[in-house]
Amino acid sequence: MIENIRKGENKLDFSKFVFVDQWKMKVRIGDLTKIRTGKLDANAASMDGQYPFFTCSKEPLRISTYSYDCECVLVAGNGDLNVKYYNGKFDAYQRTYIIENNNVEKLYLPYLYYFLETYIEELRKQAIGGVIKYIKICNLSDAVIELPSIEKQKKIVKILKSSKKCLDMRNTQMAFLDGLIKARFVEMFGDAVANPKKWPVKKLKDLSVQINSGNTPKGGSENYVKEGIAFFRSQNVWKNRLEMEDIAYIDAKTHANMKRSSLKHGDILMTKTGRINTENSSLGRAALYLGEDDMANVNGHVYFIRLKPGVSNMFVLRILVSPEYVDLIRGVCVGGIDKRQLNKEHIEDFPIICPPTDMVNEYVKFVCQVDKSKVVVQKALDEAQILFDSLMQKYFG
Repeated sequence: MIENIRKGENKLDFSKFVFVDQWKMKVRIGDLTKIRTGKLDANAASMDGQYPFFTCSKEPLRISTYSYDCECVLVAGNGDLNVKYYNGKFDAYQRTYIIENNNVEKLYLPYLYYFLETYIEELRKQAIGGVIKYIKICNLSDAVIELPSIEKQKKIVKILKSSKKCLDMRNTQMAFLDGLIKARFVEMFGDAVANPKKWPVKKLKDLSVQINSGNTPKGGSENYVKEGIAFFRSQNVWKNRLEMEDIAYIDAKTHANMKRSSLKHGDILMTKTGRINTENSSLGRAALYLGEDDMANVNGHVYFIRLKPGVSNMFVLRILVSPEYVDLIRGVCVGGIDKRQLNKEHIEDFPIICPPTDMVNEYVKFVCQVDKSKVVVQKALDEAQILFDSLMQKYFG
Protein backbone atom coordinates (compact mmCIF):
# COMPACT_ATOMS: atom_id res chain seq x y z
CA MET A 1 0.00 0.00 0.00
CA ILE A 2 2.76 2.46 0.95
CA GLU A 3 4.73 1.47 -2.14
CA ASN A 4 1.75 2.31 -4.32
CA ILE A 5 1.55 5.75 -2.77
CA ARG A 6 5.24 6.38 -3.50
CA LYS A 7 4.67 5.46 -7.11
CA GLY A 8 1.80 7.94 -7.29
CA GLU A 9 -0.62 5.31 -8.53
CA ASN A 10 -3.51 6.70 -6.46
CA LYS A 11 -2.79 10.32 -7.41
CA LEU A 12 -2.83 11.52 -3.82
CA ASP A 13 -0.40 14.07 -2.45
CA PHE A 14 2.13 12.15 -0.32
CA SER A 15 2.53 15.16 1.98
CA LYS A 16 -1.07 14.87 3.12
CA PHE A 17 -0.49 11.53 4.85
CA VAL A 18 0.85 11.02 8.35
CA PHE A 19 2.21 7.51 8.78
CA VAL A 20 1.63 5.86 12.14
CA ASP A 21 3.49 2.64 11.32
CA GLN A 22 3.99 0.50 8.25
CA TRP A 23 0.38 -0.70 8.43
CA LYS A 24 -1.51 2.51 9.18
CA MET A 25 -1.65 6.09 8.00
CA LYS A 26 -3.63 9.17 8.94
CA VAL A 27 -5.47 10.98 6.16
CA ARG A 28 -7.74 14.01 5.87
CA ILE A 29 -11.26 12.85 5.04
CA GLY A 30 -11.43 15.51 2.34
CA ASP A 31 -8.52 13.90 0.49
CA LEU A 32 -10.40 10.63 0.08
CA THR A 33 -14.00 11.74 -0.39
CA LYS A 34 -16.38 14.04 -2.21
CA ILE A 35 -18.44 16.13 0.22
CA ARG A 36 -21.51 18.14 -0.75
CA THR A 37 -24.79 19.23 0.80
CA GLY A 38 -28.38 18.56 -0.08
CA LYS A 39 -30.43 21.26 -1.78
CA LEU A 40 -33.91 21.04 -0.32
CA ASP A 41 -35.80 22.79 2.44
CA ALA A 42 -37.25 20.59 5.19
CA ASN A 43 -40.75 21.49 3.98
CA ALA A 44 -40.14 19.32 0.90
CA ALA A 45 -40.93 16.23 3.00
CA SER A 46 -43.98 14.14 2.17
CA MET A 47 -45.31 11.76 4.81
CA ASP A 48 -46.25 9.11 2.24
CA GLY A 49 -43.15 9.60 0.04
CA GLN A 50 -41.38 6.64 -1.54
CA TYR A 51 -37.80 7.67 -0.74
CA PRO A 52 -35.92 8.58 2.43
CA PHE A 53 -35.37 12.30 2.97
CA PHE A 54 -32.37 12.96 5.20
CA THR A 55 -32.58 16.07 7.35
CA CYS A 56 -30.92 16.86 10.67
CA SER A 57 -33.34 14.54 12.47
CA LYS A 58 -32.00 11.20 13.68
CA GLU A 59 -34.77 9.46 11.76
CA PRO A 60 -35.17 10.17 8.02
CA LEU A 61 -38.35 11.74 6.74
CA ARG A 62 -40.00 10.65 3.46
CA ILE A 63 -40.14 12.34 0.06
CA SER A 64 -41.76 11.57 -3.30
CA THR A 65 -38.71 12.25 -5.50
CA TYR A 66 -34.97 11.67 -5.29
CA SER A 67 -31.87 13.60 -6.38
CA TYR A 68 -29.16 11.11 -5.37
CA ASP A 69 -28.53 7.44 -6.02
CA CYS A 70 -25.28 6.41 -4.37
CA GLU A 71 -23.48 4.85 -1.41
CA CYS A 72 -22.70 7.54 1.12
CA VAL A 73 -22.31 8.65 4.71
CA LEU A 74 -24.67 11.46 5.73
CA VAL A 75 -23.91 13.93 8.50
CA ALA A 76 -26.54 16.30 9.91
CA GLY A 77 -24.96 19.74 9.67
CA ASN A 78 -26.91 21.57 12.36
CA GLY A 79 -29.02 20.98 15.44
CA ASP A 80 -28.60 17.47 16.81
CA LEU A 81 -25.57 16.34 14.80
CA ASN A 82 -25.77 12.68 13.82
CA VAL A 83 -24.38 10.22 11.27
CA LYS A 84 -26.07 7.76 8.92
CA TYR A 85 -24.95 5.28 6.25
CA TYR A 86 -27.09 4.74 3.16
CA ASN A 87 -26.84 3.10 -0.25
CA GLY A 88 -29.62 3.83 -2.75
CA LYS A 89 -32.01 6.54 -3.91
CA PHE A 90 -32.71 9.46 -1.55
CA ASP A 91 -32.85 13.21 -1.14
CA ALA A 92 -31.31 15.53 1.42
CA TYR A 93 -31.92 18.74 3.33
CA GLN A 94 -29.67 21.70 2.53
CA ARG A 95 -27.82 21.38 5.84
CA THR A 96 -27.13 17.66 5.45
CA TYR A 97 -23.63 16.70 4.26
CA ILE A 98 -23.36 13.86 1.75
CA ILE A 99 -19.97 12.10 1.79
CA GLU A 100 -19.07 9.81 -1.13
CA ASN A 101 -15.97 7.67 -1.55
CA ASN A 102 -13.40 8.99 -4.05
CA ASN A 103 -10.76 6.34 -3.37
CA VAL A 104 -12.11 2.81 -2.97
CA GLU A 105 -8.57 1.40 -2.91
CA LYS A 106 -7.78 3.22 0.32
CA LEU A 107 -11.14 3.75 2.03
CA TYR A 108 -14.03 1.38 2.80
CA LEU A 109 -17.03 3.68 3.27
CA PRO A 110 -18.73 1.71 6.10
CA TYR A 111 -15.43 2.11 8.00
CA LEU A 112 -15.74 5.89 7.61
CA TYR A 113 -19.30 5.68 8.92
CA TYR A 114 -18.21 3.95 12.13
CA PHE A 115 -15.33 6.40 12.54
CA LEU A 116 -17.68 9.38 12.26
CA GLU A 117 -20.03 7.80 14.81
CA THR A 118 -17.21 8.20 17.33
CA TYR A 119 -16.05 11.56 15.93
CA ILE A 120 -19.49 13.17 16.27
CA GLU A 121 -18.71 14.48 19.76
CA GLU A 122 -15.68 16.34 18.38
CA LEU A 123 -17.89 17.84 15.67
CA ARG A 124 -20.32 19.03 18.33
CA LYS A 125 -17.45 20.80 20.09
CA GLN A 126 -16.48 22.48 16.81
CA ALA A 127 -20.05 23.60 16.03
CA ILE A 128 -20.65 27.36 15.95
CA GLY A 129 -23.69 29.64 16.00
CA GLY A 130 -26.35 30.81 18.42
CA VAL A 131 -29.49 28.90 19.33
CA ILE A 132 -29.02 26.31 16.57
CA LYS A 133 -25.36 25.43 16.21
CA TYR A 134 -23.90 24.16 12.94
CA ILE A 135 -20.73 22.80 11.40
CA LYS A 136 -19.00 23.83 8.17
CA ILE A 137 -17.77 21.55 5.42
CA CYS A 138 -14.19 22.09 6.57
CA ASN A 139 -15.03 20.47 9.92
CA LEU A 140 -15.56 17.27 7.96
CA SER A 141 -12.95 17.61 5.21
CA ASP A 142 -10.15 18.51 7.68
CA ALA A 143 -10.97 15.68 10.09
CA VAL A 144 -8.16 13.12 10.17
CA ILE A 145 -8.95 9.41 10.03
CA GLU A 146 -6.50 6.62 10.80
CA LEU A 147 -6.53 4.10 7.97
CA PRO A 148 -5.27 0.53 8.18
CA SER A 149 -5.22 -1.53 5.00
CA ILE A 150 -8.50 -1.87 3.11
CA GLU A 151 -8.60 -5.53 4.15
CA LYS A 152 -8.23 -4.55 7.80
CA GLN A 153 -10.97 -1.93 7.44
CA LYS A 154 -13.36 -4.55 6.08
CA LYS A 155 -12.45 -6.93 8.90
CA ILE A 156 -13.14 -4.24 11.51
CA VAL A 157 -16.49 -3.40 9.91
CA LYS A 158 -17.41 -7.10 9.90
CA ILE A 159 -16.70 -7.34 13.63
CA LEU A 160 -18.67 -4.18 14.38
CA LYS A 161 -21.59 -5.34 12.24
CA SER A 162 -21.66 -8.65 14.12
CA SER A 163 -21.72 -6.85 17.45
CA LYS A 164 -24.38 -4.46 16.18
CA LYS A 165 -26.45 -7.45 15.01
CA CYS A 166 -26.48 -8.81 18.57
CA LEU A 167 -27.49 -5.38 19.82
CA ASP A 168 -30.30 -5.21 17.25
CA MET A 169 -31.49 -8.69 18.27
CA ARG A 170 -31.89 -7.55 21.88
CA ASN A 171 -33.77 -4.49 20.69
CA THR A 172 -36.04 -6.78 18.66
CA GLN A 173 -36.76 -8.85 21.76
CA MET A 174 -37.62 -5.70 23.65
CA ALA A 175 -39.93 -4.60 20.84
CA PHE A 176 -41.67 -8.01 20.95
CA LEU A 177 -42.43 -7.60 24.65
CA ASP A 178 -43.72 -4.09 24.02
CA GLY A 179 -45.91 -5.60 21.31
CA LEU A 180 -47.43 -8.03 23.81
CA ILE A 181 -48.43 -5.13 26.03
CA LYS A 182 -49.98 -3.24 23.12
CA ALA A 183 -51.87 -6.31 21.90
CA ARG A 184 -53.26 -6.99 25.36
CA PHE A 185 -54.47 -3.40 25.59
CA VAL A 186 -56.33 -3.64 22.28
CA GLU A 187 -57.81 -7.01 23.25
CA MET A 188 -59.19 -5.65 26.51
CA PHE A 189 -60.05 -2.06 25.67
CA GLY A 190 -59.96 -1.61 21.90
CA ASP A 191 -58.84 1.58 20.14
CA ALA A 192 -58.21 4.21 22.84
CA VAL A 193 -59.34 7.05 20.55
CA ALA A 194 -62.13 5.55 18.42
CA ASN A 195 -63.45 3.78 21.55
CA PRO A 196 -65.44 1.00 19.80
CA LYS A 197 -66.33 -0.54 23.18
CA LYS A 198 -68.04 2.67 24.26
CA TRP A 199 -66.20 3.15 27.53
CA PRO A 200 -66.94 6.32 29.50
CA VAL A 201 -64.56 9.11 28.45
CA LYS A 202 -63.10 11.98 30.49
CA LYS A 203 -60.77 14.79 29.54
CA LEU A 204 -57.24 14.41 30.88
CA LYS A 205 -57.58 17.64 32.87
CA ASP A 206 -60.50 16.09 34.77
CA LEU A 207 -58.30 13.17 35.80
CA SER A 208 -55.35 15.38 36.79
CA VAL A 209 -54.27 17.50 39.71
CA GLN A 210 -51.84 19.51 37.59
CA ILE A 211 -50.67 19.76 33.97
CA ASN A 212 -47.81 22.17 33.30
CA SER A 213 -44.52 22.55 31.47
CA GLY A 214 -41.25 23.48 33.09
CA ASN A 215 -38.90 26.38 32.42
CA THR A 216 -35.44 26.84 31.03
CA PRO A 217 -33.40 28.59 33.74
CA LYS A 218 -31.99 32.01 32.91
CA GLY A 219 -28.63 31.46 31.28
CA GLY A 220 -29.66 28.11 29.81
CA SER A 221 -26.99 25.42 29.83
CA GLU A 222 -24.66 27.68 31.85
CA ASN A 223 -26.69 26.58 34.88
CA TYR A 224 -25.92 22.89 34.35
CA VAL A 225 -23.68 21.18 36.87
CA LYS A 226 -21.94 17.79 36.92
CA GLU A 227 -24.06 16.44 39.76
CA GLY A 228 -27.26 17.63 41.37
CA ILE A 229 -30.97 17.64 40.56
CA ALA A 230 -31.90 15.71 37.40
CA PHE A 231 -33.19 18.12 34.73
CA PHE A 232 -35.24 16.37 32.07
CA ARG A 233 -35.29 17.79 28.54
CA SER A 234 -37.19 16.57 25.49
CA GLN A 235 -34.28 14.33 24.39
CA ASN A 236 -34.64 12.43 27.68
CA VAL A 237 -38.32 11.60 27.18
CA TRP A 238 -38.99 8.66 24.86
CA LYS A 239 -41.92 6.31 24.35
CA ASN A 240 -42.51 4.80 27.78
CA ARG A 241 -38.95 5.35 28.96
CA LEU A 242 -36.67 8.06 30.27
CA GLU A 243 -33.24 8.18 28.65
CA MET A 244 -30.64 9.07 31.28
CA GLU A 245 -27.51 8.97 29.13
CA ASP A 246 -27.77 12.64 28.14
CA ILE A 247 -29.38 13.91 31.34
CA ALA A 248 -28.52 17.40 32.55
CA TYR A 249 -28.27 18.49 36.19
CA ILE A 250 -29.05 21.73 38.00
CA ASP A 251 -28.06 22.81 41.50
CA ALA A 252 -30.43 23.01 44.48
CA LYS A 253 -30.78 26.80 44.24
CA THR A 254 -31.87 26.72 40.60
CA HIS A 255 -34.23 23.85 41.42
CA ALA A 256 -35.76 25.84 44.29
CA ASN A 257 -36.38 28.77 41.95
CA MET A 258 -38.29 26.36 39.67
CA LYS A 259 -40.35 24.80 42.46
CA ARG A 260 -43.57 24.88 40.38
CA SER A 261 -42.20 22.19 38.03
CA SER A 262 -40.54 20.02 40.68
CA LEU A 263 -41.50 16.41 39.89
CA LYS A 264 -43.33 13.89 42.07
CA HIS A 265 -43.01 10.11 41.88
CA GLY A 266 -45.41 8.81 39.24
CA ASP A 267 -45.70 12.00 37.19
CA ILE A 268 -46.15 11.46 33.44
CA LEU A 269 -43.72 13.46 31.31
CA MET A 270 -44.62 14.42 27.72
CA THR A 271 -42.61 16.31 25.13
CA LYS A 272 -44.08 19.68 24.17
CA THR A 273 -42.27 20.37 20.89
CA GLY A 274 -40.69 18.32 18.11
CA ARG A 275 -41.25 16.59 14.79
CA ILE A 276 -44.25 14.40 13.94
CA ASN A 277 -43.41 12.79 10.60
CA THR A 278 -40.82 10.20 11.61
CA GLU A 279 -41.13 6.72 13.09
CA ASN A 280 -39.77 8.02 16.38
CA SER A 281 -41.60 11.35 16.27
CA SER A 282 -40.21 13.57 19.00
CA LEU A 283 -43.50 15.41 19.66
CA GLY A 284 -45.83 13.91 22.25
CA ARG A 285 -43.52 11.17 23.54
CA ALA A 286 -44.41 10.19 27.09
CA ALA A 287 -42.84 8.31 30.02
CA LEU A 288 -43.23 7.86 33.78
CA TYR A 289 -40.99 9.56 36.30
CA LEU A 290 -40.32 6.94 38.99
CA GLY A 291 -37.73 8.84 41.01
CA GLU A 292 -38.15 10.41 44.44
CA ASP A 293 -40.41 13.39 45.06
CA ASP A 294 -38.82 16.79 44.40
CA MET A 295 -35.54 15.30 43.17
CA ALA A 296 -36.01 16.24 39.49
CA ASN A 297 -37.28 19.04 37.29
CA VAL A 298 -38.21 19.64 33.63
CA ASN A 299 -37.41 22.34 31.10
CA GLY A 300 -39.83 24.34 28.97
CA HIS A 301 -40.07 21.68 26.27
CA VAL A 302 -41.55 19.03 28.59
CA TYR A 303 -44.99 18.83 30.23
CA PHE A 304 -45.60 16.98 33.47
CA ILE A 305 -49.00 15.43 34.14
CA ARG A 306 -49.87 14.73 37.78
CA LEU A 307 -52.94 12.49 38.06
CA LYS A 308 -55.53 12.43 40.82
CA PRO A 309 -55.27 9.73 43.50
CA GLY A 310 -56.83 6.48 42.29
CA VAL A 311 -56.17 7.17 38.60
CA SER A 312 -53.68 4.64 37.21
CA ASN A 313 -50.71 6.48 35.73
CA MET A 314 -49.54 3.29 34.02
CA PHE A 315 -52.90 2.88 32.27
CA VAL A 316 -53.08 6.53 31.19
CA LEU A 317 -49.48 6.35 29.96
CA ARG A 318 -50.31 3.32 27.78
CA ILE A 319 -53.08 5.35 26.18
CA LEU A 320 -50.82 8.33 25.56
CA VAL A 321 -48.10 6.23 23.86
CA SER A 322 -50.53 4.19 21.75
CA PRO A 323 -50.32 4.44 17.92
CA GLU A 324 -53.82 5.92 17.89
CA TYR A 325 -52.64 8.83 20.00
CA VAL A 326 -49.81 9.55 17.56
CA ASP A 327 -52.48 10.31 14.96
CA LEU A 328 -54.46 12.35 17.47
CA ILE A 329 -51.40 14.44 18.30
CA ARG A 330 -50.68 15.01 14.63
CA GLY A 331 -54.21 16.33 14.24
CA VAL A 332 -54.17 18.88 17.06
CA CYS A 333 -50.58 20.17 17.21
CA VAL A 334 -49.62 23.53 15.70
CA GLY A 335 -46.59 24.79 13.75
CA GLY A 336 -44.65 23.92 10.59
CA ILE A 337 -43.89 20.52 9.10
CA ASP A 338 -40.38 20.40 10.59
CA LYS A 339 -41.25 21.36 14.17
CA ARG A 340 -44.61 21.47 15.93
CA GLN A 341 -45.98 22.09 19.38
CA LEU A 342 -48.63 20.77 21.72
CA ASN A 343 -50.32 23.55 23.64
CA LYS A 344 -51.45 23.02 27.21
CA GLU A 345 -55.12 23.09 26.22
CA HIS A 346 -54.46 20.30 23.70
CA ILE A 347 -53.21 18.02 26.46
CA GLU A 348 -55.93 19.07 28.90
CA ASP A 349 -58.57 18.08 26.35
CA PHE A 350 -57.06 14.67 25.52
CA PRO A 351 -59.89 12.08 25.72
CA ILE A 352 -59.12 9.25 28.13
CA ILE A 353 -61.25 6.10 28.19
CA CYS A 354 -62.30 5.01 31.68
CA PRO A 355 -63.06 1.26 31.84
CA PRO A 356 -63.98 -0.38 35.17
CA THR A 357 -61.25 -0.24 37.79
CA ASP A 358 -60.96 -4.04 38.05
CA MET A 359 -60.20 -4.30 34.33
CA VAL A 360 -57.61 -1.54 34.57
CA ASN A 361 -55.97 -3.30 37.51
CA GLU A 362 -55.93 -6.60 35.61
CA TYR A 363 -54.19 -4.93 32.69
CA VAL A 364 -51.67 -3.19 34.93
CA LYS A 365 -50.88 -6.54 36.57
CA PHE A 366 -50.22 -8.03 33.11
CA VAL A 367 -47.94 -5.11 32.23
CA CYS A 368 -45.98 -5.60 35.45
CA GLN A 369 -45.42 -9.28 34.61
CA VAL A 370 -44.14 -8.44 31.13
CA ASP A 371 -41.97 -5.71 32.61
CA LYS A 372 -40.16 -8.39 34.64
CA SER A 373 -39.14 -10.07 31.38
CA LYS A 374 -38.16 -6.70 29.99
CA VAL A 375 -35.75 -6.23 32.89
CA VAL A 376 -33.93 -9.43 31.88
CA VAL A 377 -33.80 -8.43 28.22
CA GLN A 378 -32.71 -4.92 29.16
CA LYS A 379 -29.77 -6.35 31.08
CA ALA A 380 -28.69 -8.35 28.02
CA LEU A 381 -29.24 -5.27 25.89
CA ASP A 382 -27.03 -3.19 28.16
CA GLU A 383 -24.29 -5.83 27.98
CA ALA A 384 -24.51 -5.89 24.18
CA GLN A 385 -24.26 -2.10 24.16
CA ILE A 386 -21.19 -2.17 26.40
CA LEU A 387 -19.51 -4.68 24.09
CA PHE A 388 -20.28 -2.60 21.00
CA ASP A 389 -19.05 0.59 22.67
CA SER A 390 -15.82 -1.10 23.77
CA LEU A 391 -15.15 -2.27 20.21
CA MET A 392 -15.75 1.22 18.89
CA GLN A 393 -13.33 2.56 21.48
CA LYS A 394 -10.75 -0.08 20.56
CA TYR A 395 -10.79 0.74 16.86
CA PHE A 396 -11.46 4.48 16.89
CA GLY A 397 -10.95 5.75 20.44
